[in-house]
Amino acid sequence: MQWAVGRRWVWAALLLAASAVLAQVVWLWLGTQSFVFQHEEIAQLARQYAGLDHELAFSRLIVELRRLHPGHVLPDEELQWVFVNAGGWMGAMCLLHASLSEYVLLFGTALGSRGHSGRYWAEISDTIISGTFHQWREGTTKSEVFYPGETVVHGPGEATAVEWGPNTWMVEYGRGVIPSTLAFALADTIFSTQDFLTLFYTLRAYARGLRLEFTTYLFGQDP
Repeated sequence: MQWAVGRRWVWAALLLAASAVLAQVVWLWLGTQSFVFQHEEIAQLARQYAGLDHELAFSRLIVELRRLHPGHVLPDEELQWVFVNAGGWMGAMCLLHASLSEYVLLFGTALGSRGHSGRYWAEISDTIISGTFHQWREGTTKSEVFYPGETVVHGPGEATAVEWGPNTWMVEYGRGVIPSTLAFALADTIFSTQDFLTLFYTLRAYARGLRLEFTTYLFGQDP
C-alpha cells in the first residue's frame, strides 16, 4: 500500500517537473518569435473607434489593419462571424489574423453572457468598442467594470470570471501558444452544445489564418 502511494507521488513529481520544463521551453520559444502586432497598437487603434456603432468601428479597424499590415489580415470573403461557447458563456468571434503565436479577432455578444475566462499559455487583451465588460479576478472579492475605450488584460495562467452586457463588442489580441487556447475555446462546443458545424467553422477560420501567414512568409505581401 505504501509502495503504491509512493509511486503515485513519484509520478506526480515527474509530471510537475515535465510541466515546468515544458513551460520554460515554451517561453524560450516565444522569446525567439518576431511578432506582427503589438498589444498597445491594437488597443490604440480600437480606442479610436470606441463609442461608434460596432459594425462601423469594425469595418474601419479592418481597413486600417490591412493598411498597416498588408498580407496579415484575412480578406473579406474569408471573414465570418462564428459562435463561441466556452466556460459557460456564449459569444461570437470574427477572426482577422492567426498564427502559431498571435491572433487578432473581433468578439462580442448581442444578448449578454457570463462565465469562466479560461486559463491560457497566452496574454490576451480586449479593447471595448461598445457595452460593458465585468471582470472578477481570482483571489479577490470585488469585480471591476470596463467601458468603451478601456482595455482589459488577461495574463498568462490567470483565471477570472467574466460578464458582458448586451451589445458588448471588442477587439481582442492574443500572444502566446495559440493552439493551446483551442482546447478551452472548443470544449463546450464538443461536449455540451455538440454544434459540430460551428466546430468546423472555427477550425476552418484558424486554418485560413495559418495558410495566409504561410503564404505571406513564402511569397511576400501579395500572395
